Amino acid sequence: MAAAIKKVGVIGSGQMGNGIAHVCALGGFDVVLNDVSADRLKAAMATINGNLSRQIAKKIITEDTRKQALARITATETLEGLADCDLVIETAVEKEDVKRKIFHELCATLKPEAIVASNTSSISITRLAASTDRPERFIGIHFMNPVPVMELVELIRGIATDDATFETAKAFVTKLGKQIAVSEDFPAFIVNRILLPMINEAIYTLYEGVGNVEAIDMAMKLGAHHPMGPLELADFIGLDTCLSIMQVLHEGLADSKYRPCPLLVKYVEAGWLGRKTHRGFYDYRGDKPVPTR
Repeated sequence: MAAAIKKVGVIGSGQMGNGIAHVCALGGFDVVLNDVSADRLKAAMATINGNLSRQIAKKIITEDTRKQALARITATETLEGLADCDLVIETAVEKEDVKRKIFHELCATLKPEAIVASNTSSISITRLAASTDRPERFIGIHFMNPVPVMELVELIRGIATDDATFETAKAFVTKLGKQIAVSEDFPAFIVNRILLPMINEAIYTLYEGVGNVEAIDMAMKLGAHHPMGPLELADFIGLDTCLSIMQVLHEGLADSKYRPCPLLVKYVEAGWLGRKTHRGFYDYRGDKPVPTR
């Protein structure tokens, strides 16, 4: 029987974590947002408040709804603060060893019936589940970025995920007002299996001098009606995340078509990770973004 979820923990208060906390609070769930630093938590709460205010301006929600949503969110710097959650969603960096360490520590404090989920965009749910004490109550719940705006959530069962966990996760995502795509547990799932090789190909197109940054992005925006060009999108996602996902695809499927473009590797080595570091395929340090190639 699918259990009802009332309290949701979110590990990591970055772009994805604060977005998930935002939609959960709007969905009527009590939310505990966890991060190791008080400053990051403060910044996340400010971001959530700003995004809720933006939804008021667009007449999506009311001022009352904003206040109620904010009142449902509490912050904690320890994993012990998540002990009484019914569901905990991890949104840490896309590195398997980091996620495993978090799950190991988290499971020690959680009640046995709690469900653990990862917002990973590419790593094997079966492998992550195996590093916990509850593989049957472990599932992939992959939100798209920016979470408050994007309608889709990918649900990924590991080999051990039981039916009750899957049904509970489905009911939870539906209550958030999101649409569900169910993916098998293969590297990068559905969205990133298709999207990231396209971005990687756009970077190869730049690397080989077929077109410059501006031409490539304009071509896909005006020629394929993409809302954002692939290089602009890569900067938005974070070039380190793009590289991680391409590496997971390349290692997991062992096909040369998933080889990360050397130019992507070079940008990441330079620390030019896109918007978050103010430089990537565009330079964001001025009034408007300027192509770096």
